[in-house]
Amino acid sequence: MKKLITWINRIITGVLMVCIVAVAGVVLSSKMSGGMPEIFGYQLKTVLSGSMEPGIQTGSVIAVKSLGEEERTQLQKGDVITFKEDENMLITHRVIDVQSTNSGVQYTTKGDNNNTPDSNPVLAENVVAEYHGFTIPFAGYLINFSQSPNGSIFFMIVPGVLMLAYSIITIWRVLRQVEERQKSNSNEANV
Repeated sequence: MKKLITWINRIITGVLMVCIVAVAGVVLSSKMSGGMPEIFGYQLKTVLSGSMEPGIQTGSVIAVKSLGEEERTQLQKGDVITFKEDENMLITHRVIDVQSTNSGVQYTTKGDNNNTPDSNPVLAENVVAEYHGFTIPFAGYLINFSQSPNGSIFFMIVPGVLMLAYSIITIWRVLRQVEERQKSNSNEANV
């Protein structure tokens, strides 16, 4: 039984350490890049509308691959891209037509669940990333909650309380073991 508890203790400690290092790495990479955090060249985006359903569900998190300047001009019909609609709004839709004009490459896009194409063509320089099919359903709801004031408090307090409880239990066990050793040593000395 003690070996099982020891292994569970080690596993919990290992998982907590990996989580702490992963979060620190993501935060550090986002600060260094000056923008959105990237993991192996992919950015995680939350889907806020149903325009791409059923392939991409509302509330999902998708991984999109950042594109370089040359890659932005080489997209093809059928590719799913994330582009800037304006400064504060990103949209992920499918390319349904590609046109080369004097001002550069333009893409006509449409959400899979929309009846009509988007009203404005997308200039290649407004394309941010390309979607390759990696989706985590409903995780976006959790991310949006974590970015709200209540979510921030929740995600700071709950892990803190869990770490504190885990530390208290570990310290209590060590103190109990020390007391047991002292009792057994004093009993041996009295015999």
